Amino acid sequence: MNSGDRTAGGGAARGSIAPSRQYQPYIEAAWGFKNAWYPALFSAELAENAVRGVTIAGHEIALRRIKGRVHAIQDRCAHRGVRMSLRPRCFTDDTITCWYHGFTYGLDDGVLKTIVASPEDPLIGKVRIRTYPVEERAGIIFIFVGDEEYAPAPPLAADLPVRIADDANPVAHILDDNTYVRGVHRRVESNWRLGVENGFDPGHLLIHWDNQIVAATDRRMGLGALPISEDAIKIIDEPNGPKGMMNMYNLRAYKFFMENAAIGMKARGKKPYYARTSVFLPGLLLVEHWPIPGWAQYEWYAPIDDKRHEYWEVLVGRASNDAERREAEYLYDAFFEPLALKDFNDNDVFAREAMQDFYESRDGWNAETLCAFDEATIVWRKVAARFNRGIQEPPARRTAR
Repeated sequence: MNSGDRTAGGGAARGSIAPSRQYQPYIEAAWGFKNAWYPALFSAELAENAVRGVTIAGHEIALRRIKGRVHAIQDRCAHRGVRMSLRPRCFTDDTITCWYHGFTYGLDDGVLKTIVASPEDPLIGKVRIRTYPVEERAGIIFIFVGDEEYAPAPPLAADLPVRIADDANPVAHILDDNTYVRGVHRRVESNWRLGVENGFDPGHLLIHWDNQIVAATDRRMGLGALPISEDAIKIIDEPNGPKGMMNMYNLRAYKFFMENAAIGMKARGKKPYYARTSVFLPGLLLVEHWPIPGWAQYEWYAPIDDKRHEYWEVLVGRASNDAERREAEYLYDAFFEPLALKDFNDNDVFAREAMQDFYESRDGWNAETLCAFDEATIVWRKVAARFNRGIQEPPARRTAR
């Protein structure tokens, strides 16, 4: 787990190679990684025969559910470029019609089928807008975003966490049967990479030191964790499967700080708590045994553009019968969402948005000065630079090409 020089910007030695060059593809991925599965909507957010527009990594996409199946199609009419989802028109089950002049496209192939205002137009059958692969699993609609010619799309499981096997009580996987899956998503005014790195940052627990969930559960979270062993971080490289890294939190691999004598600060709570974090491409965090043992929190940081991301906070637990589902529903409503997804994670959102100006306007990727606990961040950047399926281009560059 040798990441090279850990300092950057003002901390780099004169004449040394800027650490950012060790993971240059990651630095270039302001718009995200392409040819990957991203969450678009919860299933409940797209009713039968409804149309919703989303933007993922600069791709503007309209989703329509018809006869239970979700279709995804480019959300810009080829004619004058308006977004069709702004005022959806759907006259048949297999098409979507632009509200402005009536250009009508097939949902399956994107081909122009007719034009309401010009039904004999020679363009009919010759113009096409793109469509996107869709998977709907675990109450979430996923879209494969990237190059249209990238086919076949890999299985959805390749862009999800590995199944946990090295735990005496492993958490459920989101694709398992008999699970309870529920969460929220919201727009955050920061680049997606700041979201990912905040999610697993071993040194950021200060912003959670006095959160309500810590007091309510009396858990001893600590002030920070420093990797001290080559085994502290495990690289995940499954053949044709998930790629990422796992923080192997244990006393042999990490040094945990429970107090800082210089300022007289100590960790709150008395109950030791285990919550291992992993991060996977294209930008997904898994926190095991959080907010309570037996549960898992999934967090996607889906790029919208180079300045904003859609932050997905999804909890997964086991529920094999109606009684367990009712209990899960109660825990989610009374505890998980208000204390974990809102109060606790609101602090993470604040941190990401506070960093945005530095990285957007002040050359933060080269001006940052990283310290010892940032080893995990550097490893993630290298893993992401190595295993991604391509760097997403800005929309203007894609159009020009």
